[in-house]
Amino acid sequence: MSRLHTERHRTQSIGWLRASVLGANDGIVSTASLIIGVAAAGATQSAVLVAGVAGLVAGAMSMAAGEYVSVSSQSDTEQADIARERHELATDGAHETQELAGIYMQRGLDADLAHQVAVQLMAKDALGAHTRDELGISEVVSAKPLQAALASAGAFTVGAGLPLVSAWLSPETYLSLVVGAMSLLFLVMLGGLAARTGGASILKGIWRVTFWGATAMAITAGVGRLFGVAA
Repeated sequence: MSRLHTERHRTQSIGWLRASVLGANDGIVSTASLIIGVAAAGATQSAVLVAGVAGLVAGAMSMAAGEYVSVSSQSDTEQADIARERHELATDGAHETQELAGIYMQRGLDADLAHQVAVQLMAKDALGAHTRDELGISEVVSAKPLQAALASAGAFTVGAGLPLVSAWLSPETYLSLVVGAMSLLFLVMLGGLAARTGGASILKGIWRVTFWGATAMAITAGVGRLFGVAA
């Protein structure tokens, strides 16, 4: 008796997870770095907040546009390969059957069984079999431009809003310190959440996110002090 495959794997969420983590991380790091850099240059709290809001809006739009263009290019490439495969199936089906059988032989099947599998799969969905097993394109990992753009822009907005709110609530004297500390805390939470969602090491996820975030904020603070108007 056949049973449907009902397991849900983590790779099924890889598209939105990658875009969301990238967007949130970029939102926290870029906005916190901008705020700290402007504050280190001697700007007032109101000027820092204006810069932070501008950075949030510009960054969210940039992330959405960048993700959409990038993933659309990937999708165009996938569709071109699928169109080529469709043409080859229509003009030389026998060769395509042997090609698919050869793939299964490389994966460990003997020649007769590989040929039988190729024939049966192609009888049901020839293009789907070649798209999946020859091109490596499946519904799970195929490019989804709009999904990536929306996830990235939304996550960036949320991420950028965290240091911005911290700057708004912080006393002006300790603005850089509060924003830096809170942003590192947010990065720790993001790294741990992303690692847990993706099934990776939580400590490793936290380390790689916070290290580069702290580095970016430190460098930006140094640049702000170097060119500060109050120096």
